[in-house]
Amino acid sequence: MAGCLNVKSVDIAEVEVRGLAAGGSGVGDLPDGRVIFTPRTAPGDLASVRIVKSKKRWAGGEVESLIRASPDRVDPPCRLYDQCGGCTLQHIRYEDQLLWKGRFVADALQRIGGVAVDAPSVEPSELETGYRNRVTFTLRRLRSGRVVAGFHALGRPSRIVEVWSECLLPEEPIRQAWADLRAAWGPGARLLPMGGRLSLTLRGTDDGVVLVVEGGQEGWNARDLAEATPSVRAFWHRPTRGTGTVLVAGEPAEDSWGPDRFSVEGRAFLQVNRSTGARLIDHVVAQAGDGSVAIDAYCGVGLYGRALARGGWTVTGIEADPAACRAARSDTPTGLTIQQDTVERALAGALPADVVILNPPRTGLHASVAPILIERGPGRVIYVSCDPATLARDTAALQEKYEIEGLTCFDLFPQTAHVETVAVFGLRGGS
Repeated sequence: MAGCLNVKSVDIAEVEVRGLAAGGSGVGDLPDGRVIFTPRTAPGDLASVRIVKSKKRWAGGEVESLIRASPDRVDPPCRLYDQCGGCTLQHIRYEDQLLWKGRFVADALQRIGGVAVDAPSVEPSELETGYRNRVTFTLRRLRSGRVVAGFHALGRPSRIVEVWSECLLPEEPIRQAWADLRAAWGPGARLLPMGGRLSLTLRGTDDGVVLVVEGGQEGWNARDLAEATPSVRAFWHRPTRGTGTVLVAGEPAEDSWGPDRFSVEGRAFLQVNRSTGARLIDHVVAQAGDGSVAIDAYCGVGLYGRALARGGWTVTGIEADPAACRAARSDTPTGLTIQQDTVERALAGALPADVVILNPPRTGLHASVAPILIERGPGRVIYVSCDPATLARDTAALQEKYEIEGLTCFDLFPQTAHVETVAVFGLRGGS
């Protein structure tokens, strides 16, 4: 087998892929004992790999050629897959994607949290493509005057891969709205706010597609762009030096999740996968068990709290984002109160409760939250996580009082390495 002991003199290695890492890269071994991570490889592949990053204990690679393809490999459906860094698992059979995502969670809990669990089952998505109701594109204006817009490149996040209508993950109205915007914004994207770099988020709602532009200068007049793109209902802008997100053209939109309907402002958080997200909500509510008082922490628009309140619970929702709080307070069922604050500041005052639901961002819990739960928390905590690593870290922080009683994953993000996990914690030893 060809080796690579000195990346400066020999930078090609023959690698047999034995697994997948949490980010979706294939895992193999170099002759010198280091692990090498190579995107777009599958377990069972034998590949000629160019080493592009060399560290003391590990290396990063790029596929030069595939010597022997794994029987588990499939042809990725997206023609940009070899360039775009958005998806990571299109070359893996969907059934195997689910198995590996469960392993990612179990591995993180063992390696980071010190908790040994069997790999949890992963509930599949009803749709393997066309499921995303929210997509964020990056637009850059180059010095040459040319505009590039799309996703970050594979292995080179400073570069942008042009995306027109190729991406297979968005819901169809979002794909159409993106194509319409690209055709309408004009040379140099002159109908968008001025600025070298913009973030463009498209979100699908019951009333149509909403565009949120982040970055650029204040005072953006979006009326001309709105007239040219009737497929977009509302245009929101959060300028670089601004303090909030402002509706600059169009009409506010509303969206429905189950029996709940609320206004969608700016980038207020909602799950990107409607059907699988609805099943996740039902699962979380079912795990609340017996009780009457709940806290829905990091509640967003309050979907967990709304469902519990309709079941007779008294619920305090805690959310820091003003737009999400406004949506959460719209037509709230009796029993649900929304508190606009950070969880680290508000949690202690909202306790006691029979159950606490935690749905933090990818960064996980603030360092002060676990000590509050250990001191004053209830007998049941339900943690909804979009990142196995921070879930594992926070599990370790909770272990003085709590232990995992149940673990279920939901595939809200097919074709990517991301997975949503619901961990149910009970009192350690059942006491």
